[in-house]
Amino acid sequence: MRNGVSTIAVVLAVGLGGAAHAADAPAAKARAYVAPRTSYGRPDLTGVWSNASVTNLIRAPGVSQLVVGKEEAAKLAKESPFEKLAAAEEGPSNLNDNLLKDENNDRGYNTFWIDPGKSLANIKGEYRTSWIVEPANGQLPLSDAGKTLLAGYRAERAKNLFAGPEFLPVSERCLIGFTGAGGPGMLNTIYNNNYQIVETPDAVVIDVEMVHDARTIPLFRDRAEALAHHRPAAMSPWLGDSVGWWDGDSLVIDTVNVNPEQGRTGPIYLSDKGRVTERLTRVSPTQIFYEFKVEDPVYYTQPWRAEMGLNARKARVYEYACHEGNYAMAGILGGARQQEAHGIKPTMGPGIFGTPIPEKAKPGQ
Repeated sequence: MRNGVSTIAVVLAVGLGGAAHAADAPAAKARAYVAPRTSYGRPDLTGVWSNASVTNLIRAPGVSQLVVGKEEAAKLAKESPFEKLAAAEEGPSNLNDNLLKDENNDRGYNTFWIDPGKSLANIKGEYRTSWIVEPANGQLPLSDAGKTLLAGYRAERAKNLFAGPEFLPVSERCLIGFTGAGGPGMLNTIYNNNYQIVETPDAVVIDVEMVHDARTIPLFRDRAEALAHHRPAAMSPWLGDSVGWWDGDSLVIDTVNVNPEQGRTGPIYLSDKGRVTERLTRVSPTQIFYEFKVEDPVYYTQPWRAEMGLNARKARVYEYACHEGNYAMAGILGGARQQEAHGIKPTMGPGIFGTPIPEKAKPGQ
């Protein structure tokens, strides 16, 4: 009878979509995994983790699917701006190409200095073409009001850029990590894609390698108690006001009141009404499943969600020294004054890619 039941069960499984169940095996395995515990009984997220990947927040133009096969993933990785740049730089330098004729030292920041990763992200066994999973098109659901706000901010910045240090982008001033590395949510960037997580019974600290941001998240018994401990709205620090709690095996982080300048700089745009909810769940010995939801009625037409894998590294996080002694800031502004003395309006250089690329395709977005 036991064998008969097994046979019938197998037949029914195949008849009712056994192949689909087989495809779900990685997810089932992830659910069955039990994370190691700390001495006080919580899931152990400690260690160094990385989100290095050529997958970006939004999906690249012309790519319709969120999940692709191994061969397509390899093809898309080779088409990434970083891989194209690396290919263009192969071989000896052409000293007669007039590359430095405009004296813009942006061009010296080539692929020797960057380490974004070489493959699409693999999340629970799936190759992903964007971090965004909702909406299904993998794009930011910016509202008309949000687009107007961003256009106004960019026009104001272009008009005043190089007038003084306060007008330069926050990343140029080394205030917080480039391209949203520090969060919320925490995005991959051109190098230093490492995070060290340290747990205590009362708090979790996430040390971000890029620009050496550190997120200290106090922990509470549940969601209600955590939300009650948000600071007054008048306090809007870099990376926002974060509180956390454990929901089963998932660490939940709720962040509000992101600094207004960070909020309008992006790549995750947030107003004073914005909220980001992050969840970190260890799903294997080598991966934390990281997901976040963004809610902001000012910038977006709907809440949107993203998913990412944080992968274990047998490495350490190094201190990031940005603008050593802040000499670079004096150089940037001094160069602008020199251009103005020659009747030239200072502008942003071409960057590492040589020529501007569409906003949608910029790495980190």
